[in-house]
Order: sequence, then C-alpha cells, then structure tokens
Amino acid sequence: MRGAFVVVLSLLCLATSVQCYGRNGYDPLVKLTKTRRPKTSVDYLTEDVVATEYSPVYVASQEGLKEVDKIVTLPGQPKVNFSQYSGYITVDPKAGRALFYYFTESEDPSSKPLVLWLNGGPGCSSIGAGAMTELGPFRVNPDGKTLLYNQYAWNNVANVLFLESPAGVGFSYSNTSSDYVTGDIKTAADAYTFLVNWLERFPEYKTRDFYITGESYAGHYVPQLADLILENNEITNQTVINLKGIAIGNAYIDNTDTEAGTFDHFWTSALISDEIHEGIILNCNFSSTDVSEVCEDYTDQAWETIGDIFIYDIYAPLCSSSSSAPGMITFSPTLNTPEVQTALHANITGLPGQWEDCNDFVFDNWQDSPDTVLPTIKKLMASGIRVWIYSGDTDGIIPVTATRYSMPKLGSPIKTPWYPWDSQGEVGGYVVDYQNVTFVTIRGSGHFVPSYQPERAFIFFSSFIEGKLPPAQG
Repeated sequence: MRGAFVVVLSLLCLATSVQCYGRNGYDPLVKLTKTRRPKTSVDYLTEDVVATEYSPVYVASQEGLKEVDKIVTLPGQPKVNFSQYSGYITVDPKAGRALFYYFTESEDPSSKPLVLWLNGGPGCSSIGAGAMTELGPFRVNPDGKTLLYNQYAWNNVANVLFLESPAGVGFSYSNTSSDYVTGDIKTAADAYTFLVNWLERFPEYKTRDFYITGESYAGHYVPQLADLILENNEITNQTVINLKGIAIGNAYIDNTDTEAGTFDHFWTSALISDEIHEGIILNCNFSSTDVSEVCEDYTDQAWETIGDIFIYDIYAPLCSSSSSAPGMITFSPTLNTPEVQTALHANITGLPGQWEDCNDFVFDNWQDSPDTVLPTIKKLMASGIRVWIYSGDTDGIIPVTATRYSMPKLGSPIKTPWYPWDSQGEVGGYVVDYQNVTFVTIRGSGHFVPSYQPERAFIFFSSFIEGKLPPAQG
C-alpha cells in the first residue's frame, strides 16, 4: 500500500540478541498482507498446477541414505526414545536443487501416521519455526546451548516430517541461481518430487496414512500440494501417496477476506478508532480490482495508528530483552553453529549465505500466487479427504475474522453447530463441523498456535489425527 511503513515486529526472540521474524526486522508476512496486489481471475487450480498428462518425476536411488541421515544426537539434547533423521533430497539433479528435511519419528513409529509440516512466509523455515519453536520435540533453552523436551510435541501421536521449501529457504539450496526465483507452482511440484523420493528412502512409510499440515502462507502450500498428490495418484504408476487429510492454521487463503478481516479485527479488538473503521467501511471494496486513494489513506492510517504491538499476538508484550509474551519461545541462532549443522547433516556451503529463519530474496522474487485457494480447498473437500482449518484468535496478521469470512464461501452445510471445546476444564476454543470441512479456533493463541498454546494445539492436533471433533466441555 502507498505510504506503508516498515513494521518492526518479532516472533523469534533470540536468547543472545533481540532479532526479528526474518532477520534484521524483515517480516515477509507483514509485507505480504500490507501489499495490495491486483486481483486476477485466473483459475490457478486448472490452468497452472494440474497437467492433463502425467510426466514422471525425477526419482533417484535412495539405497543406504536413510542410515546416513540418522541423527546420533543433537548438541545439548536430552535422552529420548525416538529416532531422528535429517538430510537432503535432490529434486532436480541438473540444476543441483535439493530440499532439506528434519524427521522425528514417534516412540512407536509403526503404529502412527506420517505428517508433513510446512511453514509459510513465503520464504520461512519449517525447522527454525515449526520444529524448534512450535511443534517439534525440543525447544532451545535460554543458554542457547542445550535443549529441553517439549511434552506437547506432535510426534507423540504421529511421525512428523519438516520440510524447508522451496530452495533458498533454510538449508535448502540450488546450484542454479535462477531457481531462487520461484512461486507457488514450482514449490508444489518440488515438494511432490521430494515426497516421492523421500518415500523411496523411507519405504516403510509408503502405504502409511499421510497428512499435510502447516500455517500462514502454507495456506497456499498445503492445499496446492494435496491437490497435486491426488491428481497424480490418479494418473501415475509411480508412488501413490496415501493422503488422508490436511490441516491449515491462521492460513493465508483468500486475499479479499484477509484484507477485510484484518481491518475488522483491528476495530473489534480496539486497535483502531471508530472513525478509521468507518472510513474503511465506506470507502474500501476489497474484492475490487482497483482501490481508491481514499481507501488507501484509511488503511494506511489503520496500520500506522495501531502502534508498537506484537501483531502476531496482539495482547502479548513486545519481544524484547526484558519481556517475553506468555508462550513465547526463545531460541538462539544455534542453526548457524558448526556442531548443530554437523549433527543435522546440513550443507551450509551450498547456501548463498548463512542459515536464516526467513529469506527475503525468495519472497521478493516470488512469481505466482493466486488471489484465492478456496477453489482448491473445495476440490479437496469433494475428494473425501479430511479438511480442517484452524485459527488462533489473538492473531492480528491473518486473524480469525479473515478465516471466518472464507468459511461460508466453501458452501458446505453445518453438521455440528458451533460449540466450546475443552482443555483441562477450560474453554480451549470453539469448533463448528461442516459437511466436509471443520473449523476450529484455539483460544488465547496468536499466529503460531503450537508456540502460544502448546497444550491446546496438541489436543486439536490429536483430534484431527483421530478424525474426531475436539472434546466438548462438560
């Protein structure tokens, strides 16, 4: 937007210094939500991703590589009774493009499903965020050298695979610089190629129930990858992936709803004045292909007048050296230490620079992103797989109002009306179950739900895996 200022906000408060989500204050999600792009009418689903004929993807021999990828132990790690693996899967040998993964099995891996987790951005790390600060088995202690066990880790009920995608994110890299100019289409294609090869490396998971989860801009990644999997399952004799469901949190799924929902959330949360809210209501049509100068003036005022708040959790303290929000996870830049990189089998020499939680170059060179992925989600709903959409209700960047505006557009009748669900005798959130999609809120949680409300996030996730609605109160 015209006149937009740089919001210096933080998710990842580092133990050794105060830095931001995206190094040096760079925040791709704030930049994304504050940049109004022209609306398009392209049917992304049918025209861009799905081919009419299947072209076999690159598959390499994975013999012996699983053993090479096994992690003996991470520096400062407590003793655990599950196995960990990490390493690279080549998705394009000609370009030298390889994606990095971290895999945490459950203590009883043979009886648990396989779950893929994707962070968004676009351009942000699933390991630095998802694995280390949200749902992974460990959190980094304030000393920056030792790890503590996360009792609410999602690998208690599933085998969880974290993928750094696309190339240029985290430890994932390419030997061809043009590969860092990418977008939704290439990201989905590479993630699919990654999965096919990863399942060759871990063949015991080939027929396992498989779920895809993620948050934020993974509201694009997850449905697009799921759709590509289902399409390719129908037309290929390569690996058939046993996809059973998806879950996306505080998900960037529709531009119009995100814009309208953000400013309505600002007002209902008492972050902006009645006058600014009324100006936006009277002058802004977020579904329009154009926006008036008056509308831009009011939306700029909204962003400017909310002040110094932590937009990812609007009621939390700012991340600083002297304060930390409840549930805020501190972690030091341990992923740039040689000991940790060696333990993870990370090839830092293949990267254009040091490891970063978010890569601004990837974001700034993002080439394709549809205005909405609601048609893709509707197609997944029709396929019969499990589709859950969840929201932390104190997130200000992709607020619960945005998701609630999108739900009626999916056109599904209600099966189970809205009710409060239980977490240790308190309201954990609210849920409404539609004919073929479920919407869940997590009470008191900001954008990164497993960080802010780990216990409630675990209850939600366990219910999703079991195919049962979260437990009702009483």
